[in-house]
Amino acid sequence: MSTTTITAADINKLRQLTGAGMMDCRKALTESDGDFEAAIDYLRKKGQKVAALRGDRDAKEGVIIAQTSADHKTGYIINVSCETDFVSKNADYILFAQSIMNAAVQNNVQSLEQLNAVKIGNESIADKINDQVAKIGEKVSVSRFERVEAPYVAAYIHGAYRMGVLVGLSKPSEEAGKDVAMQIAAMNPIAIDQHSVPADILAREKEIAVEQVKAEGKPAEMAEKIASGKLNKFFKESTLLAQAFVKDNTKSVSDFLKSIDPELKVTTFKRVVLGA
Repeated sequence: MSTTTITAADINKLRQLTGAGMMDCRKALTESDGDFEAAIDYLRKKGQKVAALRGDRDAKEGVIIAQTSADHKTGYIINVSCETDFVSKNADYILFAQSIMNAAVQNNVQSLEQLNAVKIGNESIADKINDQVAKIGEKVSVSRFERVEAPYVAAYIHGAYRMGVLVGLSKPSEEAGKDVAMQIAAMNPIAIDQHSVPADILAREKEIAVEQVKAEGKPAEMAEKIASGKLNKFFKESTLLAQAFVKDNTKSVSDFLKSIDPELKVTTFKRVVLGA
């Protein structure tokens, strides 16, 4: 019996390489003393339809789909990756990606792991993916899964399935949802407002601003004040509500939302780009 310790990371790595189930991967690694190539052979010998030897390839192409539930309270983004744009632009591949999204919505899927286990007909999505690998000869996977819940969620797909955006609002507004989602796609904000900028990014931007001021030869006592001004510029360019509204740059996104409903708020957003 094997004395090699098989970790959860090892099991996950084999799952990513082959698309096989978690328990099957655990048994394969145990039986092969943690040797990945031997584990792949073990799975194949047991009749598993594994994506053998595809795991070392880059799957930077693919299809991104953003979609909401019928009541617009939940939104999903999936990236069904492949290796070439020849495959990703194929109508059958796009339909395959859409079938995975439909399954995610219909089953109210919470995570990527749960999605892979969901069945379409008699086969799990993980098995369906392995069928695609065998069919087209490229590495295929659901490489990204995002889920958003809010009183109202809008979804937007940009650039022939190359980017997907979800935006959560505090109350229903189809107009605001669509326009804010397009804003996020175009301007790539890092946060909703300055108060939600991650602390590490804020610290880095402040440090850069202070060093820039010092390099300009300004007195040290002025550095903090001038750096604050530079940070405000950063907030205006990089946070959603402070950005100039792309459809009317005389107003901010915050102003646009207030013009529709003074109580309307953005609660969350997700932006997924192919290859990122």
